[in-house]
Amino acid sequence: MNRNRIGFAALLVMILAGAAIASAEDVEITYWQYFYESKVNLMNDLIAKFEAQNPGIKVEQVTFPYESYQQKVAASIPAGEGPDIANLFYGWMPLWVKSGWIQPLPQSEFSSDWFRKNFYLFVAESVNFDGKNYSVPTAVRTLALIWNKKLFREAGLDPDSPPATLDQLLAYSKKLSKYDAQGNLIQAGLLMQPSGQGHSYIREVLVRQFGGVPYSADARKVSYASPAGIAGFKWYTDRITQDKVGYPNFATDDVTAFKAQKAAMNIDGSFRIATLNAVKDLEWAAAELPSHNGVKSNYASFWTNGIVDGVKGKKLEASIKFLKFLSSPEVQELWLQKIGELPATPSLSEKYKNDPVISVFLKGLASAHATAFVDEAGQRTLLVDAVDQVALKKADPAAVLKDAQAKEQALIDAFWK
Repeated sequence: MNRNRIGFAALLVMILAGAAIASAEDVEITYWQYFYESKVNLMNDLIAKFEAQNPGIKVEQVTFPYESYQQKVAASIPAGEGPDIANLFYGWMPLWVKSGWIQPLPQSEFSSDWFRKNFYLFVAESVNFDGKNYSVPTAVRTLALIWNKKLFREAGLDPDSPPATLDQLLAYSKKLSKYDAQGNLIQAGLLMQPSGQGHSYIREVLVRQFGGVPYSADARKVSYASPAGIAGFKWYTDRITQDKVGYPNFATDDVTAFKAQKAAMNIDGSFRIATLNAVKDLEWAAAELPSHNGVKSNYASFWTNGIVDGVKGKKLEASIKFLKFLSSPEVQELWLQKIGELPATPSLSEKYKNDPVISVFLKGLASAHATAFVDEAGQRTLLVDAVDQVALKKADPAAVLKDAQAKEQALIDAFWK
């Protein structure tokens, strides 16, 4: 009896010792992203799946409001209190690299050849800064024209035939706009939201469709205020000031207005698919962006994940595994299903070529450009303010755009100094 007790005690000691060793070998990493409910919920599910596949690695997700996210990063990472992996908009990456917030990814795992083989070219170019790769995305985004079929029918338009050119877009937007007795717009034919996707639509779509180029090949010289670029900018602002088919912040903002069925058409991103599908009684569809003189163009963007500067050892090894997991085909497809953002790997698009909505956004990637921002917020604000000056102060579009270009050039020059 005593021997049995001794044997049991020894076995218990061995089990506890083994558990202690296993616990000591466990590694915990922290992942930060801004709060967006569907993304947070999916990430929780993905973390559970990753942990099941990688015993010994634990991942904690921490989120912050979008408005304060970058400020939290800026305050925490230099103090050594930040995450191991951080989610960031691709346009923030140059600033994050220059600020020392994220570190280059190991070439052995994330070479430029690996990026080119597994992702769209604009992704491979955008994650590279000064010859080094800094982040890995799960999904990409692009733009499309979305429209309300019910409002098309009410206006006597074919709900299955959206405008295919800018001339048609203008004609449709006029026919779909409604006004009260005082001439106030009560139904927007075409939403004009520069603070949403409008600033990118101007920069990467209209400027190019009218024959201009927004930036030099190395993205260090701003050139959108050329005569062609001014023509594209004026096309946008004329819809606000002359035709009055929409204006900034109509019915709160473009997303709210479209969901409330107070607007017939909008230019929005693939990330809006899940949101619009969830709106009861909203009969909507998507089409490629209208062309101009046969020219197609689009804007592509993405959120991406980087490893914070100073992460090393087992935490770095675990972070690399987590990045590879988040960029895997399995996760990319889950992201599309739950969030609506497009797979970042081109070969995965074949599965969705017959989907009436997803296929439209995927087609847009063929002519898409990802703006090489150095200060996304600052560069965005300049074009948003330019539209506001024309819309609210009746300023001359050409003068306003030239001023915006000069200010953006100064911003870019300051960054590279």
